[in-house]
Amino acid sequence: MFRSVIIGQYFPVRSPVHALDPRTKILITLLFVVVLFIADSPAAYAILAASSLLAALSSRVPLRLLLRGLKPILFILVFTMGLHLFMTKGETIFKVGPFVATREGLYQGLYTAVRLVLLLVTTSLLTLTTSPIRLTDGLESLMRPFKRVGVPAHELAMMMTIALRFIPTLMEEAERVMKAQMARGADFESGNVFQRARSLVPLLVPLFVSAFRRADDLAMAMEARCYRGGENRTRMKQLCAGPRDAAAGALSLTIACAVVFLRWGPK
Repeated sequence: MFRSVIIGQYFPVRSPVHALDPRTKILITLLFVVVLFIADSPAAYAILAASSLLAALSSRVPLRLLLRGLKPILFILVFTMGLHLFMTKGETIFKVGPFVATREGLYQGLYTAVRLVLLLVTTSLLTLTTSPIRLTDGLESLMRPFKRVGVPAHELAMMMTIALRFIPTLMEEAERVMKAQMARGADFESGNVFQRARSLVPLLVPLFVSAFRRADDLAMAMEARCYRGGENRTRMKQLCAGPRDAAAGALSLTIACAVVFLRWGPK
């Protein structure tokens, strides 16, 4: 289960998406997330799904890896669809005891499920196609104008990148702890949902201890290398947006305008 978490991982291959400037990818991802919550029709979601598929194919990230990342949210998808299906008023489709499934609830549930899937796939592509160092540089560059009002751009960018990078590390650590406890007789598979959730509580203490230990080791390593944040820090590779970034930005804006037109354009 824990190996299915792909947010924070980096998949090193040569692709047009990997070659884009990290600032371009961050801005495109933010634009996609905003437009995703604007979409309210099958045509809009079809456009966004096609653009996500195009980005995934262009990134050369295996589709099975992206599909594996959807496994942890399957329960959330089913639960959300069930809530919309039975809690939304409208035309009745069928009944299950006191619960009434409606056509409007079915549509709303499908829209929400597609929205969650596209949201996870898009944000995962950002980290899968951008190395932690370039992601930090991109975030710092985008937040640099806010330094005039006292925002520590470099420190915030570093914290966000480290947090993303530690997600798969903590998942791997949790899986190791779970296997160690299962070897000692712990049972994480039997029982209902609540019993399984309660059986995961013993994982929290060693997992938190490991996380604090890793954080302390990282802090000591940074201090040993005389790390002083962004003070007089130079980069071996400077960020530089080119024609490819302009083309990707123009395509993203075109898709966003199409979705906005479908939402608020003349009917």
